[in-house]
Amino acid sequence: MSGSTQPILQAIHVSKTYPRLGGILRRQLGTIRAVDDVECQLRAGETLGLVGESGCGKTTLAKLLVGLLRPSEGDVCVHGQAFTALKGAALLAARRAVQFVFQDPMNSLNPRMRVEQILGEPLEIHRLVQGAVPRRARIGELLDLVQLPVAYRTRLPRELSGGERQRIGIARALATDPQVLICDEPIASLDVSVGAQILELLRTLARGRHMALLFISHDLRAVASLCEQVAVMRQGQIIERASTDALLTHPQHAYTELLIRSAELDLEAVS
Repeated sequence: MSGSTQPILQAIHVSKTYPRLGGILRRQLGTIRAVDDVECQLRAGETLGLVGESGCGKTTLAKLLVGLLRPSEGDVCVHGQAFTALKGAALLAARRAVQFVFQDPMNSLNPRMRVEQILGEPLEIHRLVQGAVPRRARIGELLDLVQLPVAYRTRLPRELSGGERQRIGIARALATDPQVLICDEPIASLDVSVGAQILELLRTLARGRHMALLFISHDLRAVASLCEQVAVMRQGQIIERASTDALLTHPQHAYTELLIRSAELDLEAVS
């Protein structure tokens, strides 16, 4: 799946620091660099996996890329415009273009809202449909995209399985017709068979919609099965990025070799 020349989403020397507190008075003793001078970009149609151990900065980077966090240094740009410089309609347009799928759908879905309300909320915020009939039709389309029956529109999150809740989370992200979908450990809370179904759904959506996909996981197996490119993150930095085949067969960093050995990948099956 080849991407276009210009990146849709780009991180330019992005860092995120937090104060390191200590002592009885919780005074600042220094700073913690959760993300350290990261550069990455995504073009239309690209599928990029971001792997690394827990605590390496993957989720922080994801939140920076989607505009949920503000960089301490550097810029995150959508179509060449920095998130921090955008306001009003331009900021809403950027948020429509880059959407986020959370790790735990039970915590990211409002337990008091029915599916039709959950999916209708972004349509209302971004004024994407006018009137009850078009809204109802669009919600039906979104459920169909994630392979759920229209009858699910009246259900509450607690009435759905874990996999079904994650499909609703994906449908909500698709409501704005995003150009980039960022998925933060979307199968971590699911069993293996359901996780495989979600991976196949994401593959189908990315290909069918020519959408850029950033798939974040500690599971190199899942990343290798879904993504054409892989970036490896360690201690807040991206230490290596290559095509999936190249990275798995000729890793350039010792940490990457360790990840590959730990995953016990069948490289012939992946390639």
